[in-house]
Amino acid sequence: MGELIERVDEQDRVLHVVERAEAVRRRWIHRIATTICRDPTGRILVLRRAEVHVRFPGHYDVLVGGAVGVGESYEDAAARELVEELGAGVPVRFLFKFLCRDGLGPVWFGVHEALIAEPLSPDPSEIAWHAWLTEPELRTVVDRGPFVPGGREALRRYLGRSAE
Repeated sequence: MGELIERVDEQDRVLHVVERAEAVRRRWIHRIATTICRDPTGRILVLRRAEVHVRFPGHYDVLVGGAVGVGESYEDAAARELVEELGAGVPVRFLFKFLCRDGLGPVWFGVHEALIAEPLSPDPSEIAWHAWLTEPELRTVVDRGPFVPGGREALRRYLGRSAE
């Protein structure tokens, strides 16, 4: 049996437990916990997904994350994914969620923020490259080259919040 997740509705209410592969194949709504990482100077982590990655290989992204497990909160899943993908055991702060219809959607994205001051140890099966960019630098590159659609949308919402 594959990875189990909760299929949810357009109001993010649990319908039932399904295998993640089936949810993706049938385009059933489910939950993804994501985190935008900042360093102590305020720069944002940008990564390029590994070429062997199943979803969006070689694409750039600002989100670290993955599926929310059965009975798991967005926050717990986001913290778990930071450890798995970056080797960073740091607290996450929930910011907002939205129903993302771009890319592999529809999925609920729970977007978090984390401050990372420690050196990163990216999982090479997930992340091929990473760098820290300032917001102005990031704004100039987000529409260049292959970028994960949901990450682009989350970044725009995130940056829009900081402009308010």
